Amino acid sequence: MDRRTFLSYPAAAAMTATAYGALAGVADNAAAATRHAPVDFKSNVPAKGSFPARWICGSPSCMDNMDPPVHVHWYDPHTAILRQNKCYSFEAPFAPLYFGNDRVLLLDEGFVQLRNDWDLRGVVDKCIEQWCARNGRDPASLELLVAFSHLHADHYAATNQFADRPRTRYMGLTHEEMLGFWGMKNFPEERVTLDLGGRDILIWGSPGHVVSEFAYYDSYTQILYTGDMFYRGRCYISFWDVWFASMKRLIDFCDTHPVAHVMGCHVEMSKDGEDYAYGMTYQPDEAPVQMTVQQLRDTFAFAKTITKPGIYFTGTVFLCNQTRGTTTIDKNPYRYD
Repeated sequence: MDRRTFLSYPAAAAMTATAYGALAGVADNAAAATRHAPVDFKSNVPAKGSFPARWICGSPSCMDNMDPPVHVHWYDPHTAILRQNKCYSFEAPFAPLYFGNDRVLLLDEGFVQLRNDWDLRGVVDKCIEQWCARNGRDPASLELLVAFSHLHADHYAATNQFADRPRTRYMGLTHEEMLGFWGMKNFPEERVTLDLGGRDILIWGSPGHVVSEFAYYDSYTQILYTGDMFYRGRCYISFWDVWFASMKRLIDFCDTHPVAHVMGCHVEMSKDGEDYAYGMTYQPDEAPVQMTVQQLRDTFAFAKTITKPGIYFTGTVFLCNQTRGTTTIDKNPYRYD
């Protein structure tokens, strides 16, 4: 519910031109007093941030769930991470929101379409308002970029909520439009830089889960966002050789760039490595979304030993090599190796 207070028309009409002028002068002086210099995103990196001890993760009865549709966590003052409530979608994707001095980048929009189902756009606008209030900025001065990691509906479904939003650009739903959005010509090897206004996001192709997928690296937090091709759960790999090459690119990147955390789009397993079955709406003891570079390296080393389709637990993730048609592990004929 929007709890903003608006001045009623009779009260507004009673104000004289002098009062309006005085009010405007006070507002201008207040704005000048609170206006801050541009945020420095280049020094003192990586930015100090934290993940919550526990995310909203559904409940035994979704009918009785009282949590908000999305969990908003400020990793640091300039980075918010959103996570959809599993009672609103068992996919429960994560969605980073990166603020720069000129632009804001939203990655992955969650599994919702209509604003009256739940209002992702309103949540994002509220985050922008909060950031602007802290930094002496006008929300209308920031451009919002609405993008996603790959072409699966639980990552782009809410894009339409932003279609008529001013100062907003959103990614199209074809491979060609996705590449064009980033100005990328040599997919997947080419690495492009998105400047949010002093804060750089590095982007390159990371297919394998699907054909059209990207990896994102935030130079400020030094978080490497790996989408659905590497996350704490069932990494469904449609094209093994392509995915293996993408993993090699991630490893090569980590060899030359500092990475504070590796972060995927979902969590589908417990802290003890138990698989939560497909479609679960309650994960009371789920693993953290954040992973380490060493876990990425260990998974890649494990992948080098895989020679046939099947489901393999690496100790960090489940690699589902060409088994997408049988999604629940306990019903999968390949079992664990």
